[in-house]
Amino acid sequence: MNKNQAFPWDHPRFRSWIGVARACQLMQQAVTRAIADLGIKPPHLDILVNLYRFQGISQQELARKLLVGRSNMSMLLPQLEKRGLIERNPDAKDKRVLRLSLTPTGRTLTEEAMTIQTGLIERILSQTPEDRCLQVADAMEDIIRILQTLETADDEEEG
Repeated sequence: MNKNQAFPWDHPRFRSWIGVARACQLMQQAVTRAIADLGIKPPHLDILVNLYRFQGISQQELARKLLVGRSNMSMLLPQLEKRGLIERNPDAKDKRVLRLSLTPTGRTLTEEAMTIQTGLIERILSQTPEDRCLQVADAMEDIIRILQTLETADDEEEG
């Protein structure tokens, strides 16, 4: 950097980005502590919540939703299966595809974890007006769209 350039942290957009990153990191730590007694960690919770929402999803679809590789899935899913929280069953039409679903125990645990997570979010954001929460959500969704567009463009350049 030369003397005429502003430092990145003096730029409003950089400051905003750092704020989002720090809030995300601190929230992840808070969620980790809050659900520890359930014997799960945030990556497990992400899987369980998605299976709660999308019962019967394939492993590949789940990995895509969570933005992780299949190797990550292959490490986490057996842990959840061993605990009796999820089941992996072959697809009726394509035996190569495994469909994931929550067991009754997994469903109960997921509901408990979602209650804890939702309570934490409510406690943290209770002083923030709903319209401001929606503005932040809109801004983050814009960023997600931009990043996905960049990723698609990068993939097309490589292909």
